[in-house]
Amino acid sequence: MSWESSAAYYEGLNKGVQQRLAGLHSAKVVLVSVDFAELTQLQEMERWDDIAALLVEAAQGAERAGADFILMCTTAFHFVYDQVAAAVGIPVLHLADVLADACKEAGVTTVGFIGTAFAMQNDFFAQRLSERGLDVNMPDELHVDTVDSIVYDELVFRKVNPSSRRRIIGIIDELSDAGAQGVILGASELSLLVRPEDLEIPISDVITCHVEAALARALS
Repeated sequence: MSWESSAAYYEGLNKGVQQRLAGLHSAKVVLVSVDFAELTQLQEMERWDDIAALLVEAAQGAERAGADFILMCTTAFHFVYDQVAAAVGIPVLHLADVLADACKEAGVTTVGFIGTAFAMQNDFFAQRLSERGLDVNMPDELHVDTVDSIVYDELVFRKVNPSSRRRIIGIIDELSDAGAQGVILGASELSLLVRPEDLEIPISDVITCHVEAALARALS
């Protein structure tokens, strides 16, 4: 829901359609952009009913504009997924389901999960992954503030620092040493920082997996 990750989603959808259909084809997209600062402030105050109302309004707007299904392009705000999904008459592709399916297709059943502090310290997202058949390992609590700062102080402003990349890779290496067969980059902005070639274990980033699932559904 930061515009940086929204831009990456939009680019991925259009490149995917062009690769599959060739020529001048591009994606038919209804993009409803929200004010990330407003939602973040409401999250800090734990005003989840207000967050749900804003996202329900956004989802209903997308439905009225002709969307066949919806992507909520953030991990943390899947906390109100049930309210949003119940408020529209079209499917909402749950990000955790998409990620779990991608991991299992890659033969990964034990994953490390790195995301914002909210997503790592609350079990709503990890629990959904577990219900889809994954064992989920979280980083040491000592790393939570570091990852959160990298996302909110750097990546949402497209500041890509090599030192931050090394820190995230180090955290992933710890998860791998603890038994993770792969890692989920559970904040969409992290895909701007860490690439598959940086790691020795498979990486599932939310943007790539969500986009691939959307393309498969839209073009089926």
